[in-house]
Amino acid sequence: GAWFRYDHSPGSELVTMVTIQLRVCLAFLVLPLFVFGAPTDEPGAKEAITTSSGCRHCCDSLDSHGSSEAHTGTTSHHSLPYPMPEVRPYINITILKGDKGDQGEPGSPGKWGKEGPPGERGAQGPKGSKGQMGAPGDPCKHQYAAFSVGRKKALHSSESYQALIFDTVFVNLYGHFDMFKGKFYCYVAGLYFFSLNIHTWNFKETYMHIMRNDHQEVILYAQPSDRSIMQSQSLMLELQENDEVWVRLYKRERENAIYSDNVDIYITFSGYLIKPSLE
Repeated sequence: GAWFRYDHSPGSELVTMVTIQLRVCLAFLVLPLFVFGAPTDEPGAKEAITTSSGCRHCCDSLDSHGSSEAHTGTTSHHSLPYPMPEVRPYINITILKGDKGDQGEPGSPGKWGKEGPPGERGAQGPKGSKGQMGAPGDPCKHQYAAFSVGRKKALHSSESYQALIFDTVFVNLYGHFDMFKGKFYCYVAGLYFFSLNIHTWNFKETYMHIMRNDHQEVILYAQPSDRSIMQSQSLMLELQENDEVWVRLYKRERENAIYSDNVDIYITFSGYLIKPSLE
């Protein structure tokens, strides 16, 4: 605190009052310096300067103020009473934009993309003009086929399959049936009818197939019996050109045979075209 000496004379009381008023004014002027800190050019000069007790005497000297300022000048930047603004530079690109350059060379083509779904069917186009006349057909190719053959000799099975060979011709239109191989060759594709008739041998089994190429189509079978009988089989086939139709006797796993007496014809094989495919 400040110590004042009072004199009871009227002149000394006036001097004392003036002195007190000056000190009060001075205190109001100095007080903001202690609260906000004095401006300085040194780093950290904007930091708040306070004493350890948070207050100062108005009669303290400036040296003590400086020493206190030096002591508290190391306060961190975060003790500022207001945040510092962040400065970010901004460049207007439109100002720096120049004139449009020349077009560059085209780049290399990219990879092919995935194939898309098929589109809808388009409208039918206009009818085309009539084409040229084709070459004339084969005059030797007839749209007919028929055969009927027979056999006078009996036949017994062997160790392998046997094609049934015929020795008598009833009908062989255009020679489509080969008598040496016992096979009918299809020269006209279409629907055919075939029939096979044989005479069984008593006490022997009869086991045969009507074949198309190398595939067995139907079987003709008779069990062994004390009486021989006539047995037949028939079918229709859809043939393609160059197909072969023939009769096969089964190989010797059992006693297998067909009967004939070398005089009469007991065995016949016939076939004919019902409807050609091109009709």
